Amino acid sequence: MPLLKDIAKYVRSKNAGPFWVTIDIFCKDEPTFRLLCAAGSLKPDALARLYGVAPENVAIFRDEPLKVIKISFPRAVVQGSAQDVDSHAGQYFVTLLNLPICARTPE
Repeated sequence: MPLLKDIAKYVRSKNAGPFWVTIDIFCKDEPTFRLLCAAGSLKPDALARLYGVAPENVAIFRDEPLKVIKISFPRAVVQGSAQDVDSHAGQYFVTLLNLPICARTPE
């Protein structure tokens, strides 16, 4: 089964303010975008387990014209606090790179 890092054109993460993180998944074409939108490993429940947040706090936005999937969720600690080990949220995306993505065409 292919991994996200083998399918996505580019994956990055960043702050979405001091309390939230956003991960952007850029797709090379429409079939890839549709495949990733349908992937179970990129649904709120699965992402909530990976990042230790409640599923209802995972927001997923799909921008079809740009072929980008944006995933947002609350940070475990406030940006810049003494417990914050990634102030810019630049490494949150790494967790997703080795996610298996079902290669069958979404219905």
